[in-house]
Amino acid sequence: MWLFICYGDASIRVFYLHKYGWSLMRKHTQMLVNCAWLGERLEDPRVRVIEVSSDVNGTAYHQGHISGASFWFWKDTLWHASDREFATPSEMALHLGMLGISQESTIVLYGDPVQYGTYALWVLTMAGFQNVRLLDGSRTRWVSEGRPMTKEIPVFKAIHNPAGRADISSRVGRDDLRNKLGDPDRILLDVRSIEEYRGERVSPPGGFDHGAERPGRVPGAIHLFYRDLLNEDDTFISKEQLKEKFSGKGLVSDSVNEVVTYCRLSHRATLAWFAMSHLLGLEDVKIYDGSWTEWGSIVGFPVERDIK
Repeated sequence: MWLFICYGDASIRVFYLHKYGWSLMRKHTQMLVNCAWLGERLEDPRVRVIEVSSDVNGTAYHQGHISGASFWFWKDTLWHASDREFATPSEMALHLGMLGISQESTIVLYGDPVQYGTYALWVLTMAGFQNVRLLDGSRTRWVSEGRPMTKEIPVFKAIHNPAGRADISSRVGRDDLRNKLGDPDRILLDVRSIEEYRGERVSPPGGFDHGAERPGRVPGAIHLFYRDLLNEDDTFISKEQLKEKFSGKGLVSDSVNEVVTYCRLSHRATLAWFAMSHLLGLEDVKIYDGSWTEWGSIVGFPVERDIK
């Protein structure tokens, strides 16, 4: 393999030659990839695909998945085994190592449903794994393009993985959130359904209403439904449309220093975080990971609601 390094004004560029042809890697690599990009790289052993699902049984995965994709049930992999906490960098390194994934691998995630992909990406980057991509449109777009699926379960040789360096700068806890309520330099963004935001429910419409002791929202939070950031095929709307959506809520402004987004369990919040941070390049966008399941259940924490 030949390697050439060039220094430019915007980024460090690395050209390298391998059996798949010339490639260009940038220091700031685009984290959102489309189906064509992934389709061209499915045979590249350095590119590894993971389906992240809300279904513990992986029903959709076993009915058909992208070739070479491994399966993760989100709680088993992304949460700590016993604590109400995320998996540590060491635990994430172990999970990835069991799939033969190293720090040199490019991890491509897709969610079922879509927001579990952004959730996994957020947790992985907090655990120090930065070479991660998100498949735009997830399973929905892949299938709509008529791309092949398989039922074959891939098997990989396990490897030892060193732990990454934790970076929790994009995470906000309950005490920080409460102490800064009303801070004009911080905007709170609630991306749940309008029914949850108004205080009609504590969980999304259509299912059993559970997940917190009280309905409502964090005082002062503005509302933007997470699905409004997506097309029907689960791809993100254009950057121009995203900017219009967020600008309409006052989020794209020189006067905004910090945005904190939340939902019920923080999955939907990560989708908005990804759009603002990685598609629009906004700085200081964070996620309140406890979200409404935590805030709505703590005795003495203030709540706003439209339904009395």
